[in-house]
Amino acid sequence: MRPLMLSGHERSLTQIKFNAEGDLLFSCAKDSVVNVWHSHNGERLGTYDGHNGTVWTVDVDTTSTLLVSGSADNSMKLWNVRTGECLYTWEFPTAVKRVAWSEDDSKVLAVTEKRMGYPGGVSVFSINRDEPSNQSKDPLFVIKPTGSKATVAAWCGLDEYIVTAHEDGTLNLWDTEEGLLFFDKEEKAHHGIITDLQMSPDGTYFITSSKDKTSKVWSIGPHKSSHGDEEYLTLIKTYAGEPPLNSAAIVPGKPYVVMGGGQEAMSVTTTGARHGHFEVRFFHRIFEEEVARVKGGFGPCNTVATHPQGKGYAIGGEDGYVRVFHFDKDFFTSRPYGSLEPEVD
Repeated sequence: MRPLMLSGHERSLTQIKFNAEGDLLFSCAKDSVVNVWHSHNGERLGTYDGHNGTVWTVDVDTTSTLLVSGSADNSMKLWNVRTGECLYTWEFPTAVKRVAWSEDDSKVLAVTEKRMGYPGGVSVFSINRDEPSNQSKDPLFVIKPTGSKATVAAWCGLDEYIVTAHEDGTLNLWDTEEGLLFFDKEEKAHHGIITDLQMSPDGTYFITSSKDKTSKVWSIGPHKSSHGDEEYLTLIKTYAGEPPLNSAAIVPGKPYVVMGGGQEAMSVTTTGARHGHFEVRFFHRIFEEEVARVKGGFGPCNTVATHPQGKGYAIGGEDGYVRVFHFDKDFFTSRPYGSLEPEVD
């Protein structure tokens, strides 16, 4: 399973994202550039130029028509995917760390940094698809966490809720009518900062990764607790890795999850560690056991994305490369680990 090495960034990757069909891969990095690639052969199709700082996040709608990106230059931009034209720019007091399209492509959320006296939060905007260059600069509502700042967020429950993950390891669920708190998970989901949150293909559960060296799968709910209360955000599975984790994703169509991370280069040299654990790890989604380990890059893996049809995965590293892996044929023909189904010749 040799990777395609995509060299189009001069600095470390921050996020990569497949489109709904899986034929395009979008990448952003600390060099202020967003690139788009053919996922099957690694050919670069084009570049979206316009940001003046680190591009932290990128997301594409389900029709591969419109793209949104968030940057350390305190802006979120809307792009025409085909032409690369910047259609609209939203300005914020602080950096935009995560953007995400709603499931029906009618709204976009933007997670802003808590810094310099600004509280940060999650701003939700309605998108005018008929006239993409004519957008409202004002959000429909702003989610304002009262505790720890939100690091990542995603739409769920057929756009009925927004789930936010926080620096102190907590998870919260918000309604999408007015942005009010719907469910506050009292116990912490992780014992460290939550670095990534990715939804399952059907939107009923999601996976988180954390600096506490674990990745976890959560059900959105509702679920009856032992006290008879109705609970949301129920812990389903936990996967314990060796390094601090930066990203995790679910492999569609197979009972696996993939996660990546690694010690920062400075930590490797100062602690005298033998290596930084830069491998990408596969765990069985049900049995919570590690089933494979694939060599990563020459530094920590910052972001992981899986092909929407389960044909492979891609990683973005601290070394500035995007690596695209296509699963070998026997991955699809072999019996899954732990399967009770008989093998068919």
